Amino acid sequence: MMNNCPCGSDKTYNQCCRPYHDGKSAPTAEALMRSRYSAYVLRNGAYLHRSWHSSTRPNKKGLLQLPATEWLGLEIVRTELGGEQDLQGIVEFIASYRDGEQISRLHETSGFVKEGSKWYYVVGE
Repeated sequence: MMNNCPCGSDKTYNQCCRPYHDGKSAPTAEALMRSRYSAYVLRNGAYLHRSWHSSTRPNKKGLLQLPATEWLGLEIVRTELGGEQDLQGIVEFIASYRDGEQISRLHETSGFVKEGSKWYYVVGE
């Protein structure tokens, strides 16, 4: 059992991202972003596929074959909208990772949309 959630919250994995990985809807765009980061850490391609909006989702086979990147940490830079009452949101983040001996950072601004009660990742720049 994992003590700290990979997304960097002060909660355990069971209290934070696991419920979303198990099927509960993330209440905000940031919660979905954090749960997607945790899914990358845990190599949970099925969750990444489910949480990606159908209009921009890549094929499932590619998501299930995630590269063996070692994710080192997540920093949320800013959020715009994306609250429980919103229908769209933006989350800017920096994710640090190691690929072999090289440590790098992925700096992305991600767009999210809410349909019904579910948030989906749409696109990242």
